[in-house]
Amino acid sequence: MTPQTKQYLNDLFEMTKPRICLLALSMAALGYFLGSEGPLLWGRLAWTLLGLALVGAACGAINQFQERDIDALMWRTMNRPLPSGRMLPAHALWMGVITAVMGECVLLWFVNSVTALLGAFTLFFYLGIYTPSKRVSSLSTLIGAIPGALPPLMGWTASHGVVTVEGLLLFAILFLWQIPHFLAIAWIYREDYARARLPILSVVDVEGSSTAKQIILYSIVLLPLTLVPSLWGVTGHIYFLGAFALGICFLLYGIRLAVQRNHYSARQLFLVSIFYLPLLGLLMVWDRVF
Repeated sequence: MTPQTKQYLNDLFEMTKPRICLLALSMAALGYFLGSEGPLLWGRLAWTLLGLALVGAACGAINQFQERDIDALMWRTMNRPLPSGRMLPAHALWMGVITAVMGECVLLWFVNSVTALLGAFTLFFYLGIYTPSKRVSSLSTLIGAIPGALPPLMGWTASHGVVTVEGLLLFAILFLWQIPHFLAIAWIYREDYARARLPILSVVDVEGSSTAKQIILYSIVLLPLTLVPSLWGVTGHIYFLGAFALGICFLLYGIRLAVQRNHYSARQLFLVSIFYLPLLGLLMVWDRVF
């Protein structure tokens, strides 16, 4: 294998946005586990994760095709395969189309029609609504949180067969978590977003007051919502206590950023949010198993 081939394969992998895909797959697995009744069907879980991985890869590739001009203006993205010139735009587009079709076929044939429909909605909303909205509105963070919160619901429907209130609760938790998480990222890279002339909230909200209010608001709403699974009997008291402690910690770091409004506090909130979500998921699994 030549160095050029290795680089091209690495670029194909990068086009999938692997870190985002990994988060989505872990949340889908959590939703599948919580939604399962009786013995866990490992084969269906594997097909679910494969289909979701392909849909996620399609979102990543086509999104980078759509935003290649923006990516070329920002320091954090200008070395991606398309803005750097290592990959042709047509290759990225075809990669996205092919993986989208493959992912939907896997979900439809080997999982169920409800999960396949949610996958199609993810593609449409992420690429057709969220991606264009980033150029025109500071509400894009809220818009993008909708398809971003669908993986646990898709995992739930893959095992449960239908959309239920419990599955929607997992969707709501992930939706609310994303807002402080992405606002922290937007604060860290606000100069980069400004360079690309993207009206992200951290760019248009120069003083940071609106950003601070949203971080606190969504963190406050997230805290009691994460306790509902225990109240409904989906999880037990261990999860309840752990979720409460995690929620308080998350809220305190959000308040810290809201008060100080600096790069360091935004970085701290971002790191806390990274640990918060998997720990919350592990508590759900632990309480369900033991």
